Amino acid sequence: MTIHPTPPAGIIQGLTAKLCGAGLSLSLMMLVACESTSFPPPDCVEVSCQESSSDAGAEPGTGGLASATGGQSTSDLSTGGAGAVSDTPNTGSGGSDSDASTGDPTENSGGTSDSPAGVGTVGQHGALQVSGNRVVDAQGTPIQLRGMSLFWSQWTDFYLADNVDVLVDDWQATLVRAVLGVENQGGYLEDPDTNVAKVRTIVDRAIERGIYVIIDWHDHTAEDHQQEATAFFAQMAELYGNDPHVIFEIYNEPIYTPWTTVKSYAESIISTIRGAGADNLIIVGSPTWSQDVDIAASDPITSADNIAYTLHFYANTHSQALRDKATTALNNGLALFVTEWGTCSADGNGTINETETLVWLAFLQDNGISWANWALNNKDEACSALIPSASSQGPWSDTELTASGQLVINEIP
Repeated sequence: MTIHPTPPAGIIQGLTAKLCGAGLSLSLMMLVACESTSFPPPDCVEVSCQESSSDAGAEPGTGGLASATGGQSTSDLSTGGAGAVSDTPNTGSGGSDSDASTGDPTENSGGTSDSPAGVGTVGQHGALQVSGNRVVDAQGTPIQLRGMSLFWSQWTDFYLADNVDVLVDDWQATLVRAVLGVENQGGYLEDPDTNVAKVRTIVDRAIERGIYVIIDWHDHTAEDHQQEATAFFAQMAELYGNDPHVIFEIYNEPIYTPWTTVKSYAESIISTIRGAGADNLIIVGSPTWSQDVDIAASDPITSADNIAYTLHFYANTHSQALRDKATTALNNGLALFVTEWGTCSADGNGTINETETLVWLAFLQDNGISWANWALNNKDEACSALIPSASSQGPWSDTELTASGQLVINEIP
């Protein structure tokens, strides 16, 4: 099912009613205006209201998922995915006009002990689990999350806690993806502390706001960096293990690496995470820019539970042929999660293909597949959600959204 977003400012997200004289308590997942909490009598109810931290910015449309048809008749699966999209730094002029701190990783350790119980989407649905070929919530109900992926951590200034607030309050997202840039100049391999601090800023605020958050090891040759990945996910599992908000994406996009190698790497990292006692949902990539989910389905990971597989697509490049691969994977029992997709071509530019985008989104909804759109950023490329002059700190007006941003923001609710 589609998960509806957390409410706007002035709305409480949970009401705990004490049943007078019965010695019982009932947790009611309701949305009640703070001004309307005078019922029942004050001595029988405890109510706490949380004001939203953002009350300005874009007013997204409320259009639902269109039942679009048609689109491209062919798909060149060899043209790559987001691996080719944005392997260059952000050049948007607004990228440096925010002086907000990205946070000190020692200030908030995150994890279950700091997680506010009963807040937002996660408070309603709890820890995610894989059941058959579906990702389900703690009650076993299929769930579809919708939200945004950030850009490579080393090349953007958007890793701000306030931007998570904007995604929740204005864009009504239930998911955000924190992208740990591993390779290339300034990435984790060169500067682990800065990049980890950025990621943790997003993760910690997502936990506070009650939405799901993906911690993404954004690498195209992760098997060459297995020691570093092992150390990183050991750290993340210690910090956020069993926190219901947190999802681990352990290999963004293998390119030419065969599935046997990707699988071996994944099994090792999964063992590290599970060995730390963390049962969080783990998402695994597949060859050819995480498009070969059908190949993974023919030899899936069986050494651990609660494993899903990422599928990446760009609507102006990939169409029915890739959906057929996804269908094969689903039919063979894999649970899929689209951790990254774009409205444009696989290189990040090209035409915004609205028709094919809507076909894809209908396919994802029909199959209960969650998604994060690439990317919350102002780089001068078609797939960016924001224009180059937009600030790196939200909120943003409608006029600061690109054509892609306008399309996606209308499909998130």
